[in-house]
Amino acid sequence: MKTFRHHLHEIIFEADTAIGKGFDVVLIFSIVVSVVLAMLDSVAAIQAVYGQWLYIGEWVFTILFTVEYLLRLFCVQRPLLYARSFFGVVDLLAILPTYLSVILPGGQYFIIIRVLRLLRIFRVFKLVQFLSEARLLLEALRASFRKIAVFLFTVMTLVIIFGALMYVVEGAANGFTSIPRSIYWAIVTMTTVGYGDISPQTDFGQALAAIIMIIGYGIIAVPTGIVTVELSQAVHRGVSTQACPACGSEGHDKDAKFCKYCGEGL
Repeated sequence: MKTFRHHLHEIIFEADTAIGKGFDVVLIFSIVVSVVLAMLDSVAAIQAVYGQWLYIGEWVFTILFTVEYLLRLFCVQRPLLYARSFFGVVDLLAILPTYLSVILPGGQYFIIIRVLRLLRIFRVFKLVQFLSEARLLLEALRASFRKIAVFLFTVMTLVIIFGALMYVVEGAANGFTSIPRSIYWAIVTMTTVGYGDISPQTDFGQALAAIIMIIGYGIIAVPTGIVTVELSQAVHRGVSTQACPACGSEGHDKDAKFCKYCGEGL
């Protein structure tokens, strides 16, 4: 049984063998087809003609993904660790909506979340260089989280102030019927989206809007600069495609001998 679980783990989790790579290629193809079926089912004209076939296809893929999820839990030594991991949660969410649709009409459309499983493509085709760059970017985002949080808090403070000012200056007569609606206008303006559904009519209001637009252009560069600095300081380390046989975690260093999440030997 131990040998069988080991071979099953190599097929399902690893991409170093031909059969393992073939399994993941078939899995990704199935994910793409199931997502396309879900999107087609939301088109009324297609659903009216092929609704029954789409329904059958949805259940076929859901059963296949259910079996695959159970096999993943079976072949790892610590199934609860894998179930709580990112891919473990995504795998579960990929099959739940169809079962929920039995008691909750329309719930099947949430299977679009299956597209997240396409992230496995980096491991399948052994694009280790992309895995390394993705890890580098993730480390930079984690390091800059507090700075970005302070930046966003500052932006929210500014839009509240500008929104309140525009509410006082323009008033309900010009579309600024409340402070929350004025804050919405300030956010749209500062982010340079500019829907145009609300616009200032007074001279002072237009001058204030011009100032907000200019500030918006300056604000766009701030988070980019923060992440760029952290990227330049991050250490570039190689990443392997090997998955932990116990918890199924990936993203280990090339020279790693033990899993950095559970300590199991690799």
